[in-house]
Amino acid sequence: MKLAGAPISWGVCEVPGWGHQLSPRRVLSEMRDLGLTATELGPAGFLPADPGERDLLLAEHDLELVGAFVPAVLHDPAYDPLPEIERAIDGMDGRATLILAAATGLDGYDRRPRLDTRAWQALLANLDGITRRAGDRGRSVALHPHVGTVVESRADVERVLGGCSVPLCLDTGHLLVGGTDPLLLARFAAPRISHVHLKDVDVALADRVREGEVSYTDAVGTGLYRPLGQGDIDISGVIRALEDSGYDGWYVMEQDAVLAAEPDAASGPYEDVRACLTYLAEVAA
Repeated sequence: MKLAGAPISWGVCEVPGWGHQLSPRRVLSEMRDLGLTATELGPAGFLPADPGERDLLLAEHDLELVGAFVPAVLHDPAYDPLPEIERAIDGMDGRATLILAAATGLDGYDRRPRLDTRAWQALLANLDGITRRAGDRGRSVALHPHVGTVVESRADVERVLGGCSVPLCLDTGHLLVGGTDPLLLARFAAPRISHVHLKDVDVALADRVREGEVSYTDAVGTGLYRPLGQGDIDISGVIRALEDSGYDGWYVMEQDAVLAAEPDAASGPYEDVRACLTYLAEVAA
């Protein structure tokens, strides 16, 4: 398995007011100390904007860049997202995957609009256009179904699979919270999966988010995501299904966290990620 980390596991997030934000050097140092050799980019402003400075900082921590999470408005017929996407591609290492989220245009992930037919047509056309443009430039792209975006629910995911050719980022946690069984998706849509985010989930809390009883942000802050093997998703089954299908991409551990303050050394997110690594070593064995 090709394992990577993600800054969101350390509470580093693009949402204003999300929580305490750790420094890049602490996050990258803890990734390296845990034995990780790769990471995703994190939100704009977390790592240096200059690709040379960024790559130097990653090299200092023996880390490879494997993906960049890019929220973009893709459903507005009056807006062309391609220039924004081109800039994101230009700032990435050629081996990294552009991980798209179909953003609502609103801050945060606690509310989302319902799309009409015209907006869905624009979304699907933009996804196909971005997929072609990335392919023409030798880059890989994946759409990330995500809570609080316009591609969240099982119906949304099915409409994307049937209406365009974009590959998917299989995020076990966001899919489950949105109402999609990640194991079924891994089994039956494996050819469309080009990137994987591994999360485990407290299903009871996920149900409350889906029913509108608690906001997504509050749920994350109270333990929606659990270390791998300590929640209710069959993570080992998802991995087996993907491996059996011939998947050879990255598995990124993404335990979205909200931090109230700076954790003590080797505690907090560090311990959660270490628990995930221990579980994955057992699965691999």
